[in-house]
Amino acid sequence: MVHQHKRVCGYDMEAAECDGQDIEKVHEHAKVAVNHVRSGKGPYFLELLTYRYRGHSMSDSRGYRTREEEEMWKQRDPIFILRDRLIAEKAMTMADYEALEKEVDHYIENEVIKFAEESPEPKVEELEKYVLAERESQMPWITGKAA
Repeated sequence: MVHQHKRVCGYDMEAAECDGQDIEKVHEHAKVAVNHVRSGKGPYFLELLTYRYRGHSMSDSRGYRTREEEEMWKQRDPIFILRDRLIAEKAMTMADYEALEKEVDHYIENEVIKFAEESPEPKVEELEKYVLAERESQMPWITGKAA
């Protein structure tokens, strides 16, 4: 595993890494980063260590992973980590979680997918919309002019 946060030392920038699978750890690290930047101390590089559950593409067989590795990471799913913590803290029960999961699945299947399927295809001209900016005048690094 490459620890990208160590590479920014050459830029004299504060940096850290954290367990990106644990939302509470991410929140704590993000608060540190945001406070650092907002206090005027300069940029902050935060590396979140996460796991990509699927391959790089539809044709990726994931032959570079073992079943044990994939199973280990499935146990560290961010949703399960938070669910288990909330259950341990008695903030929710497994029945609450299962009801919530069912509600979310229903919403996705009956609202989100329907919206996507009924929406018109985007226009080719809008392919890059919202990628960087709406107009070149908002991208001085391209035009060479100050915004």
